[in-house]
Amino acid sequence: MTETSSQGSSPLKTDKGVTNISDAVVAQIAGIAAQEIEKVQMGGGASAAVGSFLSSVTGSAPGGNASKGVSVEVGQEEAAIDLTMAIEYGQSIPQLTEAARRNVINKVESLVGLRVTEVNIVVNDVQVPEERPRLGEQEQTEEMARRQEQRA
Repeated sequence: MTETSSQGSSPLKTDKGVTNISDAVVAQIAGIAAQEIEKVQMGGGASAAVGSFLSSVTGSAPGGNASKGVSVEVGQEEAAIDLTMAIEYGQSIPQLTEAARRNVINKVESLVGLRVTEVNIVVNDVQVPEERPRLGEQEQTEEMARRQEQRA
């Protein structure tokens, strides 16, 4: 990542001092911003499945680790961000990734004061929405069949 000061002065460098933002802070903000887009699950693949399982077992809120699936490179004035995510089946991958990219850029630039040079996104999984209503219907049908067999 290259830094260019020709874009003007950074809000993080003033005549009173310099503010440094850690990679972890930028990663958390980027992860939260990406997850604000509906139908996006950060981490994707096994990471998303394990995270959902652990949150159901421990009772913790899903998405507890906001920087899951986020890698950043932070300089004095710029940041480059890599995201890894899963998208819900049936959704437009280009539309969702562009929405996530825009939201991450807007949040990092406005909240942190760094110029975002790029947001690269890897979609590594497609998640099928839960089919619990169908399973419930199937269980009811099987139960009715058992009752009819017992009566016969």
